[in-house]
Amino acid sequence: MKKVELLSPAGNMETLVVAINNGADAVYIGGKMFGARAYADNFSNEEIIEAVKYCHLYKVKLYVTANTVIFENEIQSFLDYMKFLYESGVDAVIMQDLGMISLVRRLIPDLEVHASTQINSHNDLSLYFLENLGVKRAVLAREMSLAEIKALKCPIEKEIFIHGALCVSYSGQCLFSALNGGRSGNRGSCVGSCRLPYELYGTDKIKTDGDYLLSTKELCTVNDIKDILDAGVDSLKIEGRMKSPEYVGYVTRVYRRLIDDYYLGLEPKVSEAEMINLYKLFNRKFTSGYLFDDDIYNIKTPNHLGYPLGKVIKVNDRKIYIKLSDDLNQEDGIRFNEANKGMIVNLLYDEKGLLVSHISKGKVAILDNKVGLLSKDSVNKTIDKALMNRKMPIRKVKIDFSLKALASDYLTLWASDGVHEVSERSILLDLANNKVTSKDEVLEKLNKLGGTPFYLGKCEVKLDKAFIPMRFLNDLRRKVCERLIDLRCAVNRKVSFTYKKKVFNGHTDGYSVLVRNEKQLRLFLGKMRIYTEDYDLYTKYKAYDVYYKMPRIMHDFPSFKGEKLLISELGGIYKYASNNEVIADYPLNITNSETINFLYSLGVKIATISPEVKDIYEVLKYSKHAEAIIYGKVDLMVLKKFRRDGKYLKRLGNYYPIIHGDYTTILHHENIKFKNIKGRIILFNESEKDILNFMVSS
Repeated sequence: MKKVELLSPAGNMETLVVAINNGADAVYIGGKMFGARAYADNFSNEEIIEAVKYCHLYKVKLYVTANTVIFENEIQSFLDYMKFLYESGVDAVIMQDLGMISLVRRLIPDLEVHASTQINSHNDLSLYFLENLGVKRAVLAREMSLAEIKALKCPIEKEIFIHGALCVSYSGQCLFSALNGGRSGNRGSCVGSCRLPYELYGTDKIKTDGDYLLSTKELCTVNDIKDILDAGVDSLKIEGRMKSPEYVGYVTRVYRRLIDDYYLGLEPKVSEAEMINLYKLFNRKFTSGYLFDDDIYNIKTPNHLGYPLGKVIKVNDRKIYIKLSDDLNQEDGIRFNEANKGMIVNLLYDEKGLLVSHISKGKVAILDNKVGLLSKDSVNKTIDKALMNRKMPIRKVKIDFSLKALASDYLTLWASDGVHEVSERSILLDLANNKVTSKDEVLEKLNKLGGTPFYLGKCEVKLDKAFIPMRFLNDLRRKVCERLIDLRCAVNRKVSFTYKKKVFNGHTDGYSVLVRNEKQLRLFLGKMRIYTEDYDLYTKYKAYDVYYKMPRIMHDFPSFKGEKLLISELGGIYKYASNNEVIADYPLNITNSETINFLYSLGVKIATISPEVKDIYEVLKYSKHAEAIIYGKVDLMVLKKFRRDGKYLKRLGNYYPIIHGDYTTILHHENIKFKNIKGRIILFNESEKDILNFMVSS
């Protein structure tokens, strides 16, 4: 039985070491460029080389995220970075950009590519698309249920998230941050628009039981790990490249034990203490996510909730008295729930008013009222000093020694790690004149591996009455260890290529329009290309230049042939591009000419440039047929389940339209406008006069 991979995050070298020591089979990191966590510490090129060596020393794989979309002027530097990663020995690169994946597969074919969850792989056909492209593994959309995952037939490796933060939108399908805050989630700098308060409106304001209507809980599947492992996926991923070493280490350790218990035939059951510690480390409430059709929303707060610590039994201007249900230490973090106030415990007093460093559960703790608490409240612990200071394990690699120490022969030591075998020879030994070196003395010296990544397994010693100078034995031990380290970390990969773009002078071939109803459709019929999401409207008018806009999330694929289709996801491209007239839509995150030309090579007639691209002309210079969005309210988010009726979300005076259906779409609050270029107009409820005025002015 192939054992599942446990994949842990690391935002810096300290966290990477902790992840490995706590049992990660693989670690994923980001460099200083092109990773989807721009605000993590991330790794310099020199640190990536060091990280590769450290991971490979312990036979742990290292994956590097390069999962942002790439703009036209970045292509060469992106390829240079890929060359560096390949020659540095990374085990795989996690990527989103289709054009860059196709380039890397062509120019650096031996570099393993994993498709990021940002690609939004949520059906079998999208996986076949990626497999045909040469992608080794797909990180599946977090919206997939475990039943859907088990039903997948494509043999590509499959990776799923099992713990950590969730996105409310299908990953890679969110432009909220980019178009509102100027910081793109597809470029690694999301502002967290989903963690902000919103109001819900129909005709009037709708009362809700919380303000954070898009904020999600934290994914936690420790109680479901057996079902997940039974599903047969290849890799289980922990989210958290911006989390602390203590968080990554502990979460990794818990899942490591559960996975190991499963393969030992034991029931993989989380303990009460482990569960409490997971709550303390970070939670916005836990959910088993869409994997098990659990509710993912916590609209009360977007903040870390911690774990119950006790109740305030008395409060005044100076002091807070808390009856504890858990231990409390100096430097712990606490949160008063109803007051929504938090503090670090700097000074801690017992019931006698004496300063102490620890108070046990069941007793009363007294704190200085430095947060202005006014009433009795429940209290949670949000930082546990004892948990954060817990001693971390150290990972070691087993090696075997074989020593020959015979008189009139050379002192020789062989070492093996199970894969590599090395030997070193030293001095010619003489017979001992007085005291003979014992086997126990030899074993003691050989077992001194404390400064190395190794521990001693078997040790065979051939020994007679030779005199063994111990300094030579120590030197042999050091040399064989150094050689094993070098062999385990060795990288010998080189690649050479030349990249040159062809000038195609692509173009947007006139105006097009996305309509919402038949009245709008008839207004533009015969004047420009028309897209409609209404299949009945499409069939009624398809004799004209009318295209059916297919759903952004697809699970069933009709047997279309010879149709005109606007497609937003990879499964549809795979299914329909060869025998239908296909236009690729902007949710494919098309930001450079390589993506456009790659899609064109598959039979796509036109590719729609992402609204994130500002320099449209630069892309068109090197592209075949493409179009841009020049006017309208674009989709900001696509949600699987938004169980709230309403027409708008409101924030800071802006109203974001909501379109309900099989999934929920949230639109931009204003029309984007690009002038001096032809392209697509997106209608919502604009008047004919508004549209005609824009077309004239552009």
